[in-house]
Amino acid sequence: MTREERIAALNADVSQRILVLDGAMGTEVQALNLSESEFRGDRFAGHSHDLKGNHDILNLTAPEIVQEIHENYFDAGADIVATNTFNASSISQADYGTQDHVYEINRIGAQLARNAAAATMSAQTGRQCWVAGAIGPTNKTTSISPDVNDPGFRAISFDEIKDVYKEAVRGLIDGEADLLLIETIFDTLNAKACLFGVEELFEENGFRIPVMVSGTITDLSGRTLTGQTPEAFWYSVRHAQPFSIGLNCSMGAREMRAYVAEISQVADTLVCAYPNAGLPNEFGQYDEGPESTADYLSEWATSGLVNIVGGCCGTTPDHIRAIKARVENVAPRSVPNVDVEMHLSGLEAFAVPA
Repeated sequence: MTREERIAALNADVSQRILVLDGAMGTEVQALNLSESEFRGDRFAGHSHDLKGNHDILNLTAPEIVQEIHENYFDAGADIVATNTFNASSISQADYGTQDHVYEINRIGAQLARNAAAATMSAQTGRQCWVAGAIGPTNKTTSISPDVNDPGFRAISFDEIKDVYKEAVRGLIDGEADLLLIETIFDTLNAKACLFGVEELFEENGFRIPVMVSGTITDLSGRTLTGQTPEAFWYSVRHAQPFSIGLNCSMGAREMRAYVAEISQVADTLVCAYPNAGLPNEFGQYDEGPESTADYLSEWATSGLVNIVGGCCGTTPDHIRAIKARVENVAPRSVPNVDVEMHLSGLEAFAVPA
């Protein structure tokens, strides 16, 4: 199938059922306890920086591991897998001295997920599988000063971070990602820069693919790191007409539910939510088992809150298998018809009366 045919099938499928996104890539990689030499591979054997912990570089040094993880998630019932590119930006890769390989990391990352999708569809007649190009938030913010003594200072500009995102996204598109997943957004201005870069690429390429947008709530205040409520976050990115809007990571499904419900009530597009497997324990591990996570997400589904669900930190193929079993016969959320009004947003949302 061509990418256009895959996107048409995606749009048809998501209108009929709740789709399942995969779980955590990092959790699966960490479980392998790979050594420094395994992260380096032959290609980076003499590299100047330590590479252990750079999961994205495995696209180049251990592609068979990455593809197998994708295949495991498809086998568990995921309809969409996200590429192993969460930190594949020049900002994040600079910590490892591998910023010059960003385009290739993203392109190969998308190809590995595409290979896994093709293998699964070949083995299971009638199965549809899609690839979402994952775009993480980087460790820079355009909205907050990193210097408490200089509130006006910014470590990066809007145009600079836009170009950083654009380089990564170009690789994902060239690697045949079906859609883009701008995820774990803690700074809406960063997300806007990414969306702007994506639009530039769409114009340059002469075609578009769907874009998913997913924020993260940092604590029980129910706001992003830069202070926005979920509703305000939605109105800040609504102009991009995303394929889906939602939340991921955050504090786990139990604490996330109210904020997913808030977005579900106001968004005139699909809602996607994929929480952590609860909160990490004192050792940084996640104790919430597959059935517990599936219980929460099943309730979201039966309450009509979601169109796409999956898992974030701490979730595994077993979590995805349990979630799939619980939502596969539940009708997807109906996208509401929202009154046309002027909506503004700063930290809070505001509707201008007609």
